[in-house]
Parts: sequence; structure tokens; C-alpha cells
Amino acid sequence: KPQHLALNPFGQIPVIQDGDFTLFESRAIAKYLAKKYMGQGTDLLGSTLTERALVEQWCEVEGQSFRGPAFSIIEQILLAPILGDSTDEEAVKISVEKVGKVLDVYEERLSKSKYLAGDFFSLADLQHLPYSHYLVNACGKGDLISSRKHVKAWWEDISSRPAWKKVAEKMKFK
Repeated sequence: KPQHLALNPFGQIPVIQDGDFTLFESRAIAKYLAKKYMGQGTDLLGSTLTERALVEQWCEVEGQSFRGPAFSIIEQILLAPILGDSTDEEAVKISVEKVGKVLDVYEERLSKSKYLAGDFFSLADLQHLPYSHYLVNACGKGDLISSRKHVKAWWEDISSRPAWKKVAEKMKFK
């Protein structure tokens, strides 16, 4: 609708309005909020130049390597049937392989640090929660995570955070 296109010319969600400021794109919104509320709770961006660079790096990995194939799985298994289409099993297989390769890299990284950017929870970890949640809880692809010791420990840690549990409660797929 025109009202929404005035906020986001691409017509997508999410969009936030903070006073007179309007911002779209989930990753930009998350980074904006992390900066705006820095010092009020968990520092999601890192406290040193090196930590901030690692957070940025792993945020990029999520956006460029993890998100696409993870969404493809979700799209095929959850969304296609809702839209009256059939699941393309070959597309799922290819995407599962791609996500697996990314998680193999994560497994190596998480064998050296508790979280992706280091030993602190960051925006890089936070950005993985929605798609990982659907893979584990709605797509039947939890083995992608549970079959990797360090990825499994990381997932159990980040998905058990009280704030995330509140969000996840509202993420029921109907």
C-alpha cells in the first residue's frame, strides 16, 4: 500500500520509525538499535576495534553465506505448501548442503570461542536466531545443528536467552 511504500520503497518489512527517523532492512535496524542503546544491557557490537571488526565479519557471514540457503530451506518446506506449491526436494537438498558447509566453518570457529565473534554474545549471534529457529523447530532440520558439537552448544546457549525465548514464543508457523 502507498502508506507502507512511503516508509520502505521496496514494500517489505521490517520498518521502524524512531521519532522523525525511518529505517528499513532488518540488519540496519538491528545495528542502529544496538548503537542507540549501547551501555544499556548487553554490548552487541564489541568493545574494542578488533571485537567490532569480528562482529562485523560474522554478521557479513550470516548475511552472505548462511541466510540465503537457510531461507531457501524455509521457503521450500514451510512457505511453498502455504502458497499451494509443492516442496522442491532438490532445492532443499542443495540448500542443506550449503548450510552444512557454513556450519562446518562455524564448528571450527566455535571450537575456539564461545560465540562467533569471541567469548561474548554479539549481534553476529543474534542475527542467526530467526532462521536457525525455523530450521530447528519448523523445518525438521535440527540435525544440521545438533550433529556439530560446538554449533550445538552455541545454539543451545543463544536460543535459551530469556529475551529470545519471548520472541520465539511469537514465531509459531501456522
